[in-house]
Amino acid sequence: MELILVFKIFFIICVIIALYAVIRNLDIIKIIIIYWKDLIFKK
Repeated sequence: MELILVFKIFFIICVIIALYAVIRNLDIIKIIIIYWKDLIFKK
């Protein structure tokens, strides 16, 4: 049971780090999405 608890804690920490990274890079992600949208719909 303790191993499962350790894995749950590790998973939660990984999710928090991933969310933080996504929030930090939202402007870059938006620029990429706008670029691809322009490439697809302008032609």
